[in-house]
Amino acid sequence: MLSIYIGYDPRESIAFYTLAHSILRRSSVPISIAPLAQSQLKGIYRRQRGPTESTEFSLTRFLVPLLSEFRGWSLYMDCDMLCRVDIAGLAAEIARHGDKAVLLCKHEYAPKGERKFLDQVQTKYPRKNWSSLMLFNNERCRALTPDYVNSASGLELHRFAWIEDRLIGELELEWNWLVGEYPHNAAARIVHFTRGGPYFEPYRNSDYAEEWFAEFESMRQCDRSSG
Repeated sequence: MLSIYIGYDPRESIAFYTLAHSILRRSSVPISIAPLAQSQLKGIYRRQRGPTESTEFSLTRFLVPLLSEFRGWSLYMDCDMLCRVDIAGLAAEIARHGDKAVLLCKHEYAPKGERKFLDQVQTKYPRKNWSSLMLFNNERCRALTPDYVNSASGLELHRFAWIEDRLIGELELEWNWLVGEYPHNAAARIVHFTRGGPYFEPYRNSDYAEEWFAEFESMRQCDRSSG
């Protein structure tokens, strides 16, 4: 079973549920999905929120190996994504990269804007968005102890200072296609509304927005039928 942790922020709860639905209804392999919510990490996560942390899960994502008891593989995803394919294709990458500690998309870009959703500052730094989707080989990520995650700088965490570069495996960019930063791509497998999801008014007409709203409506229909 593939354990999936999705970053959760109360301001984007609709995004969490829609992403989870998009994964569940396409998956052909057993999966479990859990929200990575600060309210459930008391006693483990002790940091005060910093000025550059645009969401509640900006740094809690690095606790996934600990939450997985440093065993097996786990997938972390930002909530502002939409899965367009069977997640089994991503899980299959584990067998091809079993010697790596983490698998991710190695983006090389500079954000186009200075602000993003809810007028947040668009922080720019090397390896930006590498950590927005990560397949953790949990046993090889033992450096991510609670003490380290609570004390290391955000840049140290997001730029993977905690691991040797040779242990960072690469996924195709289609597994984390940055909406608004990259051109529309019909072959994108997971799209990432990194500048702002279509559930925020300024981004209602972004690429793949119609697909996101169709997914949301599909989830609502399921809820109605079960009720």
